[in-house]
Amino acid sequence: MEFHERLKELRKEKGFSQKELAELIGMALRNLQDIEYGKVDPRLSNVIKLADALCVSLDDLACYHPKNAL
Repeated sequence: MEFHERLKELRKEKGFSQKELAELIGMALRNLQDIEYGKVDPRLSNVIKLADALCVSLDDLACYHPKNAL
């Protein structure tokens, strides 16, 4: 799953509209929409804000699974 797909999934799971989530983290609605549509990659600072607002870890939000996990 791509980052933008996971973001949309989590946002809906938590019951936020795009506008509500954008306002909560201090981001323009259009910027959040562009991220969710996969048009742009978010800055790390915004990824952290999104993870905090959605109450998930960065790994969970990013769907990151190390290839060479020990």
